[in-house]
Amino acid sequence: MSDQSSPVKVERRGAVGVLVIDRADRRNALSRETLYALGRLGKELVADPQVRAIVLTGAGDKAFCAGADLKERQGMSSDDVRKQVGLYRSELGVLDRSEKPVIAAINGVAFGGGLELALICDLRVAAPHAELALPETTLGIIPGAGGTQRLPRVVGEARAKEMILLGRKLGAAEALAWGLVNRVSPEGTNVLDDTLAWIEPIASGAPIAQSAALRAIDTSYEVPLDLGLELERVYYDETLRSEDRLEALRAFAEKRKPAFRGV
Repeated sequence: MSDQSSPVKVERRGAVGVLVIDRADRRNALSRETLYALGRLGKELVADPQVRAIVLTGAGDKAFCAGADLKERQGMSSDDVRKQVGLYRSELGVLDRSEKPVIAAINGVAFGGGLELALICDLRVAAPHAELALPETTLGIIPGAGGTQRLPRVVGEARAKEMILLGRKLGAAEALAWGLVNRVSPEGTNVLDDTLAWIEPIASGAPIAQSAALRAIDTSYEVPLDLGLELERVYYDETLRSEDRLEALRAFAEKRKPAFRGV
């Protein structure tokens, strides 16, 4: 059960662990306590063999995460802010490096550190009213939690520069057209429910294959093709040794859905 005093709550939806930033009164901003909670609870879900995917979302319907808690930062020195920004890597790294798929269900605004949080995820689903932006340059700083590095890898250099230098906000439809999100939930649906339905093939899929596919993509994205193909072969070999592969063959022959166990 989640700690009711924690700024992050955990829900279990079958084989999916859901992390909910529960600070709707602060637009789910990332305070120090929130970053520590995401790190702690993220580690628990990554280590849980019953969890096959992790979804990140925010409480309410106005904000996924509005970024840094500026009220908290008002009393911070430059060194304090530097340490706070370091928590994004130290605490959120477990989700960034997760061998289980991590999906953002963007239920409202995702600004600054909130969009950077969504960018560490493998997939992103947005509510129709969601807005996404990295407005840091309009505040005299730059994205400091991975935004200048991850955004170009997702939308391309030119579009990333446009968003960052102009502080440009994207609505959900434009974010989909740019490839910043993978899906926009239909009008009138709950984005978390829609996300869970959409990722059902992951939740019921073969965990060893899912992990191998993620690692094959992530480790070879910017290496020469020949090396990437060799890495792919290594990860493919891992799946050949799995019982899940044999189960898939049996299920095909018996004309039924496979029951993957992650072994």
